[in-house]
Amino acid sequence: MTSKKLTLLIASAKKASAKAYCPYSKFKVGAAVLTKSGKIFTACNVENASYGLCSCAERNAVFNAVSSGDMDIAAIVIYTPTKTPTTPCGACRQVINEFNPKTEIICCCKTGKRLKFTLYELIPRAFGPKNLKK
Repeated sequence: MTSKKLTLLIASAKKASAKAYCPYSKFKVGAAVLTKSGKIFTACNVENASYGLCSCAERNAVFNAVSSGDMDIAAIVIYTPTKTPTTPCGACRQVINEFNPKTEIICCCKTGKRLKFTLYELIPRAFGPKNLKK
């Protein structure tokens, strides 16, 4: 990925985090998904008084891409307004795996620090579509 594209993804994720609905945790998360077609899909986290119904920014961004018909995920940037970057939760890792186990994941924060992983590094030997083949 070019540095220009990465800069755009980070800015997109940061902008999405500002729209987060998080009255309970106050933890604003934004995500920007880059598909192999070059399109960017963004989303924020959305909380609910019934905590189990909360939805993470990462999953929302992936679902946004999928609902637009673009299911080939190449990379995802996650932005949190924290001092250190935050990695995706297990549920988000599992959803990302569904659409590309080789997805590049970049976690960034307000201090400019970054973490970079492949999905496999975060969830090795994940359960996915290949496990359902007979």
